[in-house]
Amino acid sequence: MKKTGAWLATYALEQIGARFTFGIPGVHTTELYDALNNSQQITPVLVTHEGGGAFMADAISRLSDGIGVLTVVPAAGLTHASSGIGEAFLDGVPMLVICGGPRTDSPHKFQLHQMDMHKFMSGLTKATFKVESHAQVVSTLFEAYRIATSGEPGPVFVELPVNVLLYTAEIAELPRYQPAPPTSVGHEANILRAVELLRQAKNPCLFVGWGTRDAYAQAKAVAEWLEAPVATTLQGLSCFPANHPLHVGFGFGQSAVPAARNAFKHCDCLLAVGTRFSEIATGSYGITVPENLIHIDINPETIGVNYPAKVGIPGDAARVLTQLLAALQAAGPKPAERPALRPQIQSDKAAYRQTWYKTDVADRVNPARFFDALRQQTPDDGIFVIDDGNHTFLTAELMPIHAPKSVILPTDFNCMGYAVPAAIGAKLANPARVVQTIVGDGAFLMTCMEILTATTNQLGVVYYVFNDGALSQIAQAQEIPYNRKPCTTLGQANLEGVALATGAAYIAIGSNADLDAAVRQAQAFAAQGQPVVVNVKIDYAKQTAFTEGAVKTNFGRFPLNEKVRTLTRALARRITG
Repeated sequence: MKKTGAWLATYALEQIGARFTFGIPGVHTTELYDALNNSQQITPVLVTHEGGGAFMADAISRLSDGIGVLTVVPAAGLTHASSGIGEAFLDGVPMLVICGGPRTDSPHKFQLHQMDMHKFMSGLTKATFKVESHAQVVSTLFEAYRIATSGEPGPVFVELPVNVLLYTAEIAELPRYQPAPPTSVGHEANILRAVELLRQAKNPCLFVGWGTRDAYAQAKAVAEWLEAPVATTLQGLSCFPANHPLHVGFGFGQSAVPAARNAFKHCDCLLAVGTRFSEIATGSYGITVPENLIHIDINPETIGVNYPAKVGIPGDAARVLTQLLAALQAAGPKPAERPALRPQIQSDKAAYRQTWYKTDVADRVNPARFFDALRQQTPDDGIFVIDDGNHTFLTAELMPIHAPKSVILPTDFNCMGYAVPAAIGAKLANPARVVQTIVGDGAFLMTCMEILTATTNQLGVVYYVFNDGALSQIAQAQEIPYNRKPCTTLGQANLEGVALATGAAYIAIGSNADLDAAVRQAQAFAAQGQPVVVNVKIDYAKQTAFTEGAVKTNFGRFPLNEKVRTLTRALARRITG
């Protein structure tokens, strides 16, 4: 039988369970888009910018059993998408990046969009492929999918030259995708060593990251068996329920909230699962990790890198924790009770929230009261999509997350502009769930026109824009050492105008008194399939624990001469104004 490469690519995507593709068609991909349009399984989604399409594909992978797929033109389409591809790469998110390519049957050089895309993609993907013939299309996409979803997941790039996509060729057979069988856990000796350390510990603690997203029940069971407090990484906010009495918050060093700092103060054995101990997760490496560190991660190259591990176990978190729990239970009775632990965590959380309530002002919205209203009116499985900025850490500290896979956000690559398009992918993947976005005004301005894609597809997403007219996270970091805040004041954008331009509803929240009614109204609009822009006049006067702690930690890591220089300059500018 004769088939085009575009038909074969669509067949391969159907075989691996893809439901959506994201991109903008161009001369190299018209045949591919025509084939996708004929699919009964796959919906090609037109975006306003390929960068937004990459963030949508990222959200599909994070919040569904399928994989996010980009279908872009070479050169400009690919470079536009590269920020979202890089975000997926550093965050461990699978993605297929399918890109058209210049003709390979032409002797001419300097073709339209001709560049070395594999060199460009080599640092942003797990692997790259260039299909040379029709016979390679299906097998290459199957292999790309296998690589993207195995081990530590990540994006894989596939170039499909336009002549392969457009022309027909004889195909002998069409293989069906066969998933690889799960690998056995193994590591019995290290499991037993971990059990020994945990049973000897008086104050064991858990630190869980994104790698435990499919081990929610197992992490909870291990924590309860050990009666151990649990902190999460930023990306792992929804990997342990915040309404569980052993949950202490995001992080555990001096950049963490008091509940976490106090609960981890005397930690003598740390069980870290699905985390790389990266800069944000550790508050700029401002944590104290005990000698008895048990580090579990699917990527063996991350284990013990930033903090030496007494026991390292490479493997899938759900399988390893299942085996660890069974070994703990077989080793003897549960550890002794820690009767003061849960009441102390509850008391510390309540006291920290009170410090926020005391900062109420008449003409601004208190972040803690905003998140109170949002939590009260959002079902436990509601999805929150968070952008990068000061609002990120406000959410991490003040918004209790109750269900697995209910928060996604950019970390490590830290792309501003992530949330607006990613929320669209979240809603496509989970149409029955409430999807709401927390985004700062600076990040919102980067990708706000992508709301048009939500309107076109009748996706009811609520965009809460924390509006203070500045890049506040950086402005706060500038204020103390420089006594000035260059290039952080934003232009005065009319958010109601953005809503009008993109077909969204518009709501303004100017004070705490407006909160309950506004959240209710926004969710009502969204329930009817209309996106909503909510302009929140936020009060950023109080700094988060993360910001205060990270500034101190970073300063503490300076050489002595740089500390003196920084302090001298700050003091001089305070005196001279």
